[in-house]
Amino acid sequence: MLIRSRRAVMGLCVLGVSSVLLTGCDFWPPALQAQIEQLHSEAQQAAADKALLQNQLNAANKAKEELQIRVEDLTRVNKEKSAMIANLEHTIAAARERAAKAVKTNTAKPVTKSAVKKATKPSSKAGGNSSGKSTPRKPTKAAPAKRVHP
Repeated sequence: MLIRSRRAVMGLCVLGVSSVLLTGCDFWPPALQAQIEQLHSEAQQAAADKALLQNQLNAANKAKEELQIRVEDLTRVNKEKSAMIANLEHTIAAARERAAKAVKTNTAKPVTKSAVKKATKPSSKAGGNSSGKSTPRKPTKAAPAKRVHP
């Protein structure tokens, strides 16, 4: 009987140990529990930080996209304005060329016109000229002199 009881106790011990091994142990030392709780709180804090950083990243990406769109719009407007400036510069250059040609022709024409006017139309004023310069008079044909016979 002693052998049987020892075997029975051994069987119960093995059964108890195996049941503990299969079901797990619910006993944790207090230091280990504190460490596990600290790790859990750090994991939760890291998850919160990750969510915050993810929100900041999303906001930064949205701002980047908005700024990229604005840069593209400003680039397009800049190209349009540059084209307008080039067109205006071309127009100004053409206008200057026309003005230079007009000045050249105007300086040449008044001299010829005034000479033609003076030659064809003598001034009605006897000696006065508005510029203060005396103009040479054309010699007029004198009437044939009458001969007096003595």
